[in-house]
Amino acid sequence: MSTMLVKNARLLMTMNDGGETIADGALFVRGNVVEWVGKTAVIPPQYQTADRVIDATDKVVLPGLVNTHHHLYQTLTRAMAPNSSLFPWLQTLYPIWARMDGEAVYVSALVGMAELILSGCTTASDHLYLFPNGAKLDDEIRAAQEIGLRFHASRGSMSLGESDGGLPPDSVVESEEAILQDCRRVIETFHDPNPLAMTRVVVAPCSPFSVTPDLMRESARLARAYGVTLHTHLAETKD
Repeated sequence: MSTMLVKNARLLMTMNDGGETIADGALFVRGNVVEWVGKTAVIPPQYQTADRVIDATDKVVLPGLVNTHHHLYQTLTRAMAPNSSLFPWLQTLYPIWARMDGEAVYVSALVGMAELILSGCTTASDHLYLFPNGAKLDDEIRAAQEIGLRFHASRGSMSLGESDGGLPPDSVVESEEAILQDCRRVIETFHDPNPLAMTRVVVAPCSPFSVTPDLMRESARLARAYGVTLHTHLAETKD
């Protein structure tokens, strides 16, 4: 398991319950676990060498930021339909997203994750709720594993298309049976319940106006049965 030592930090922000800061701070990491934090001058002997040593002189060290809601598949279309309110924006973009495939979702996620990491974010929760042309939540999980981001992958869903009074076109909605079946698949395949997990799966019906009440209830039951988080959009706009 790889190790890393960061030392000589002008200030190390612990973000612990007491808000402690450490001048001339240092920390030792093994794998994805911070094993020791303290002053550089008193680094224990067993932590004085590492596979990678970073001299943080004149720098501030703080824990990675956490992004609690993202739509990484939208990275490739971020410049489209500017200055639109939510519903017209969605109606403009849905036909474009409907032409994406698994590779496009993977590349879009990879670019978005790289930007997050370059901004100091090391954990992200992403809400992927459409799966055109064979795209799967697996595509984003692959990107997170390759780039090293701690990832909460939210298996979103939309079951109400335009023909049923919903907002999204029928081409990007799924049957409720297929949605619940795939939620079970990704949880059983990828979800890691351990406290230091790098990958977790979230059940995430898109919104009250894009799924039926039955699907919202069944999603909640499924999440409770598997012990995973339930996530959705709620009251996101005055419309």
